[in-house]
Amino acid sequence: MARDMGPVLKKCRSLGIEPAVLGIDKKSNRSFARSGKKVSEYGLQLREKQKAKFIYGVLEKPFRNLFDKAERIKTGTTGENLMQLLELRLDNVMFRLGYGRTRSEARQIVGHRHVLVNGKTVNIPSYEVKVGDVISIRESAKNKAGQRYKDILEVTGGRTVPAWLEADHDNLSGKVVAAPSREQIDVPVNEMLIVELYSK
Repeated sequence: MARDMGPVLKKCRSLGIEPAVLGIDKKSNRSFARSGKKVSEYGLQLREKQKAKFIYGVLEKPFRNLFDKAERIKTGTTGENLMQLLELRLDNVMFRLGYGRTRSEARQIVGHRHVLVNGKTVNIPSYEVKVGDVISIRESAKNKAGQRYKDILEVTGGRTVPAWLEADHDNLSGKVVAAPSREQIDVPVNEMLIVELYSK
């Protein structure tokens, strides 16, 4: 499975993203604010796409496929549909439920076949969950890696689970109770600039 393995904090600085957005509790003495240098319109659009790809851990081709899918959805705007599709990825849902300290860790947990969706093993991080789906950690994984999940929840326990999800931390499970609205997606991305970029 291909993924971006570059230095995370350096990439955060270059894109002007706080590490907390990724679930990383690291401090840096360097500023995460953008420099005052004037950026072209194309540069701004490209940076927003790079931010979205980096935050969700999606490479160029799958990201473009998601955009094309967002365009085909007949309701809502393309930008909002794109953000919703990114949020409904299984690795992101695991992160949002608090079963991964970062999306990268959540992706690894899915890839290791620890996750059930409606009782069936799913090991594809990009799997799109739907409203009503129940996501849980399989029993064998709870038994083998029980301490790991205790450690994860110790870190993520104070994290707010978004209203479109329902978490049952005692049973390491959760449910998608609604599709996320744009207001519920707390990522610093201007999706309209991504739409403009792909519309050229």
